[in-house]
Amino acid sequence: MNDPCDFGLIGLAVMGENLALNVESRGYRVAVFNRTTEKVDELMAGRAKGKNFVGCHSIAEMMKNLKRPRFVMMLVKAGQAVDDLIEQLLPYCEPGDILIDGGNTHFADTERRTKYVESKGLLFVGSGVSGGEEGALKGPSLMPGGSKAAWETIKPIFQSIAAKVGPKEDVPCCEWVGPRGSGHYVKMVHNGIEYGDMQLICEAYYLLKEAGGLTNEELYDVFAEWNKSELQSYLIEITRDIFSAKDDQGGEGYLVDKIVDMAGAKGTGKWMSQLALDLGVPSTLVTTAVYARSLSSIKEARVRASKILKGPSAGQNAAFEGPVKQLVSDKKAFVEAVKQALYASKICSYAQGFVQLQEASKEYDWDLNYGDCALLWRGGCIIRAQFLDRIKEAFNEQPDLENLLLVPYFQQAIEKAQSGWRAAIMAATQLGIPAPAFTTALAYYDSYRLARLPANLLQAQRDYFGAHTYQRTDKPGTFHSEWLDLRKKPT
Repeated sequence: MNDPCDFGLIGLAVMGENLALNVESRGYRVAVFNRTTEKVDELMAGRAKGKNFVGCHSIAEMMKNLKRPRFVMMLVKAGQAVDDLIEQLLPYCEPGDILIDGGNTHFADTERRTKYVESKGLLFVGSGVSGGEEGALKGPSLMPGGSKAAWETIKPIFQSIAAKVGPKEDVPCCEWVGPRGSGHYVKMVHNGIEYGDMQLICEAYYLLKEAGGLTNEELYDVFAEWNKSELQSYLIEITRDIFSAKDDQGGEGYLVDKIVDMAGAKGTGKWMSQLALDLGVPSTLVTTAVYARSLSSIKEARVRASKILKGPSAGQNAAFEGPVKQLVSDKKAFVEAVKQALYASKICSYAQGFVQLQEASKEYDWDLNYGDCALLWRGGCIIRAQFLDRIKEAFNEQPDLENLLLVPYFQQAIEKAQSGWRAAIMAATQLGIPAPAFTTALAYYDSYRLARLPANLLQAQRDYFGAHTYQRTDKPGTFHSEWLDLRKKPT
């Protein structure tokens, strides 16, 4: 009889297949199953040929081939398919077996499934997996949460297959996140920050191209330089590469210029925005990024509107004749201003993301370690960046840190970036170039740094029309006023 397998995986789409190959490459024996069994046969005859795999044509066969306690990772479409698969697995499970959901699952489903699977005497893990198909094969970021008793069993395999960082590249981007749905929540926030990062980069590109007149060759050089700076990240790196890619369909010019400007989305950014509203936290960057994708998707409507609606032009805008025109005409200075806008906005975006994690941790009693969350994102995932080292350091020094903007390093970085940030937004506004994420980030920063906002008037309005009450600056208590009696009588 063959030796029992260390790891079971169900779902052989691109991510599942690559993750299975990753696990096997670390010295483990892997049993695989797919609902469409032809996928199993294709893998066994192809990329898994001669390797330490067992291809299975049924769940019963796969469970029979696993050593105890058995643990099975499911990489199937999020939603009902996961619930159905759990029900199919339960009859073959024994106490102590571990079921792992590695899909892009809504955290509330993982909260529910953890309790349900535990009620059956089993353990459940909901793990965020980030890094795309390359990460799955070579080392993803893994964000496991759920039944804590499962961690010591799955830890050796999970940490062996994860991306590695640190001076010796020996620190795995995988650590236990917390109970129930916390792992999938952290992955959702990762994806929301990713939405913001991508939108900010797109706005930087558009400003440099439309206002600065940079060619794709010049954009390549700019992003190459930025990737050697505090902006160093995977997204900056791939953006650099995109500007150098020529048309692969036989046409002339660059591929990026041939792509229709309609952005797709899979929903995790929307989840983060919706849940931020539920918690009452201002995650404005991800919300703006989601809406920017929505606006891009109404391409036909925008084309019609472009023939009717007019924006400013340099000749019609007297303000543009001043410092902004001077900035835009100085290519080097303008590139630097856009860089500062991108960096400062990025700091605000991550600050918002961690505030949302903190509030969610309180709401759902997860007791998250925010320094560990930053480490999980340091390698393997889409938002991986040098920048995250500073975030980890900040939370290691002050675990109850209220906001990243209050950390001296980030405070000083934004102070240094402010003039360029504001100048880039002025140029965008005066030229009619949309920069919603840049302006949203600045509005968040300006609102957060002010001790007094115009919400006093808003509260007065609410009390006037709805008797919602208010508090005063000069005495304690809750008040309601008869505004009709107090007002100046109209003549």
